[in-house]
Amino acid sequence: MHKIQTFNAISDKGLDRFPKDLYEVGAETENADAILLRSHKLDPATVNGDLKAVARAGAGINNVPVAECTEKGVVVFNTPGANANAVKELVLCGLLLASRGIIPGIGFASSQTSISDYGEFSKLMEAEKKKFKGNEIAGKTLGVIGLGSIGSLVADMAIKMGMNVQGFDPALSVEAAWRLPSQVKRIENLNSLVGSSNFISLHLPVLDSTRNLIDASMFASMRPRTCLLNFARDEIVDTEALTAALDSGKVGKYVCDFPRPEFQDRENVISMPHIGASTAEAEENCAMMAADQLRDFLENGNITNSVNFPNLHLERDANAERCTRIAISNKNVPKMLGQILSVLADQNINVIDMLNKSREEVAYNLIDLESEPSDSALEAIANINDVIKVTVL
Repeated sequence: MHKIQTFNAISDKGLDRFPKDLYEVGAETENADAILLRSHKLDPATVNGDLKAVARAGAGINNVPVAECTEKGVVVFNTPGANANAVKELVLCGLLLASRGIIPGIGFASSQTSISDYGEFSKLMEAEKKKFKGNEIAGKTLGVIGLGSIGSLVADMAIKMGMNVQGFDPALSVEAAWRLPSQVKRIENLNSLVGSSNFISLHLPVLDSTRNLIDASMFASMRPRTCLLNFARDEIVDTEALTAALDSGKVGKYVCDFPRPEFQDRENVISMPHIGASTAEAEENCAMMAADQLRDFLENGNITNSVNFPNLHLERDANAERCTRIAISNKNVPKMLGQILSVLADQNINVIDMLNKSREEVAYNLIDLESEPSDSALEAIANINDVIKVTVL
């Protein structure tokens, strides 16, 4: 029986994906094969030799010690795209809140508690509404930085709202390119994009290359009164440079999902309490996607949407009932596969099918065998230098 330890409240629709006769799932589960979590910050000490996988029901993995997991052969999964629609809708909300006098208008209307006469109240509303005049987003230019699952949906939404859309993504995958609406103008230079956009929306992960990406030089390239929307990660924007840009009027509005104390009293900052993916639908989608990925990995060794191991899928042989599948992770160094196959050959074990892929410093192998390997064969493979983990599936 596979054991899954959960952190945070995981949607029942996700937990129901684990058959009760095959899985023990719960917050108190000990000696877990895998961990399923949302925002819980995982202690590196939790990553032990028994653990095989960690699945984050969400896109960001800054709460998971990925380096420690990789070192111990623990595959880390996330769920890119499962919450994309929820974030897209909040970006649309942010665009409208930044463009129209919605927040101050609501504040004004709701504060007039001393007036009980409808006629007087209506007259006041009509007289004061000019104070809350805004601008339409149709016809304006939106620059989308990061054109993955969320960025492509934001681009499509903005086009349908009548905006001109241009995008920047130096790491755009073929799959993402196919999703991208043809009306999106690809910009190869980030400074050119920020300098020609009325609105800029960020949709990037936090990497060494993206941390403080929007810095003083980027703000200097922007048009006056540019609106910057950040529903990606707080660390992508240089806070000190942003403060200066808000003070100078270079940035007219900053709309974000990451409140900071220093921005609490600023009228040109709209902060939300990290609610981009806080919808019932997004939580369900993320939980189901994470659960499905964990099941396929624990039962078949297949890897989909890993952040530290290569994605790999090997179909079970038609004669799978008489096969044993082993999964082997190792350091990505020469001659590893040859040594593994040599052990199997010495034990007179026939290989029916196999697949090997690598990613940066690690490699991963799925091997289907005609007969079950002996404990001595598995021990011999595990004792090969630079083998990290051996699992029988």
